[in-house]
Amino acid sequence: MILAPEVLAILILNSIFLLFSLVAFVLSVRIFIKWDMSATTQEQYGLEKQSFLAATIIKYIFAIKLPLFLFFVFTLDKISTLLTGAMCGAGVVDATDYGSYLLILKLMNLYLFGFWLTLHYLDIKSPNLPYTRLKFEFFIVAFLFLLVEIVLEGVMFGSIDIDKMVSCCGTLYSSSSTSAISGIFSIDTTVMLTLFYGNFLFMVIFYMMRYQYLFAISNLAFIVVALISLIQFFGTYIYELPTHHCPFCFLQSDYYFVGYLIYSLLFLGTFYGMRVGVVKMLDEDRGKGFKLSMIFNGVYVVLVTAYPIFYFIRNGVWL
Repeated sequence: MILAPEVLAILILNSIFLLFSLVAFVLSVRIFIKWDMSATTQEQYGLEKQSFLAATIIKYIFAIKLPLFLFFVFTLDKISTLLTGAMCGAGVVDATDYGSYLLILKLMNLYLFGFWLTLHYLDIKSPNLPYTRLKFEFFIVAFLFLLVEIVLEGVMFGSIDIDKMVSCCGTLYSSSSTSAISGIFSIDTTVMLTLFYGNFLFMVIFYMMRYQYLFAISNLAFIVVALISLIQFFGTYIYELPTHHCPFCFLQSDYYFVGYLIYSLLFLGTFYGMRVGVVKMLDEDRGKGFKLSMIFNGVYVVLVTAYPIFYFIRNGVWL
C-alpha cells in the first residue's frame, strides 16, 4: 500500500464522508418511509427539520467531492513517480484491477450527486416541498454507489505494489495494446471527427428547438464521443506527437495543466445538458441549463479544435 500524504488525505476524507453520509442515509430512509406533507403531527415536524439536516450534509459532501475528484486525479499523477514504469496517472490506474472501475464510478457519482442537487433546489423553491420524498429516495441509491466507491478506493490504494512493474501510457494507449480501449484506434479519423462535430451540431439544433429530452440524450452521447476523439485525435495535437494518446499526461505542468480545464468543461457542459432532461421529467421549465450547457460545451469544442488548427498554422502540415 502507498502511504503518500495525498493518499492519506483522501482516505481520511473518505472516512469522514462515510460517517456523515451514513447519518444522511439513515435520515433519508426515515424520511422516505414516514414523510407526509399533509400531516400536522409532531413527527412530521421533526421529519421536516431532519430533512434540512440531511440535505445540508449531502450538499457539503458534494461541495467537497467535486474538488476532491480533481485532487484524486492529481494524486494518481503524483504517486506515479513511485511505480516502476509509470509515467503518469495512467500507470497507477493500470497498476491494479480496480483503477479503471474506480475512475468510472467516481465520474458517475459526480453526475448522481449533481442530479440530486437539481432535485433539492427544485424542491426547496416550492413551499409544498413536492420532491422531498423523491430526492431522499434518490440519495438512498446514490449512497450505495458512494459506499462502493469508498470501499473500492481503499482496496485500490491497498492493492498497489510499488515493487511491481507497470505499463506506461505509451503502451496502454496505442493501437498495439491489447486493452479494451485499444479498439478506438481502429476508428477512422474522418468518421470520428464527423461524429464529434455532428453530435455538437445536433446539440445546437436541439438547443434552438428547445427539445429537452433530445438535448439531454445528445449530451450523454457527447461524453463518449468527446472522450474518444480526445484520446484518438485532439490529444495528439496537445502533445504534438502523433503516437501519444494518453488522456492523463496533459494534466501535468508540461502542458500547463490544460487537462483540468478540458475535463472540467466537458463535465459541466454535459451535466447541465443532461440536467435539462431531469428537469423535463419533473415537468419543470428551466432554460438556464440549456444556456450553461451550450456555453461549457461550446468552449470545450473551441478549445480542442484550436490545437490542431494552430498546429497547422505554425507547421503547415497535419500530424
